[in-house]
Amino acid sequence: MELLHSVVAITGAGQGLGQRMALTLAEAGANLALLDMNPETLNKTQQECYQRGVKAEIYPVNVTSESEVEATFNKIERDFSKLNGLINSAGILRDGMLVKVSNGEVSKMSLEQFQSVMEVNSTGTFLCSREAAATMIKTESKGVIINISSVARAGNIGQTNYAASKAAVATMAVGWGKELARYGIRAAAIAPGVVQTAMAEQLKPEAIERLEKMIPVGRIAQAEEMAHAAKFIFENDYFTGRVLELDGGLRM
Repeated sequence: MELLHSVVAITGAGQGLGQRMALTLAEAGANLALLDMNPETLNKTQQECYQRGVKAEIYPVNVTSESEVEATFNKIERDFSKLNGLINSAGILRDGMLVKVSNGEVSKMSLEQFQSVMEVNSTGTFLCSREAAATMIKTESKGVIINISSVARAGNIGQTNYAASKAAVATMAVGWGKELARYGIRAAAIAPGVVQTAMAEQLKPEAIERLEKMIPVGRIAQAEEMAHAAKFIFENDYFTGRVLELDGGLRM
């Protein structure tokens, strides 16, 4: 797909991976629909996109709200008249053990802690992708949907909720790649390891140090490297229904 003059929607565009992907695609000439809950951070991303000479509109939205997501993609269709891509980058992390024993007392991961991560990471991806696909079909726009999964989708200690959500979005992408091909829509996922973002900054320094020792390339990833992967998927018309692992060799 040619990115120049295309229209790509990005969730979580106010910071982290979403922001970096927006700027990378703007540099390639794509126009952006920027989605996030925080209008202030969205404005910053929008201004940086403007500096790269492209059109960028902002859409404050809660991706877990069906009505908000539907209204947002209706606005995107009115503002751009087409849609060629979606990156589902919005996500949260609320790590914790399934059960934990301390001083003889058993504590448990709450249902709210589990569901809150599933809602943003999985339900949000489902809702935005459904509306994006419908918009692409209505406007006769060939397009690409990219989900952000994780190496954690294979299962990870202390990440029951996060790992489950990232496994879900990976399998969604594989299924959509088969289901949406008839409409000229490709779907794929990127599964990063640990990336230098605000989310990774929640980890303790000693945890980062341990991770770096486990990663064959000897460091955590930069957001720019994930953005480069997204650009590759957009531009390679033969890539669909697959998960691109980008973890420095962490998952063997």
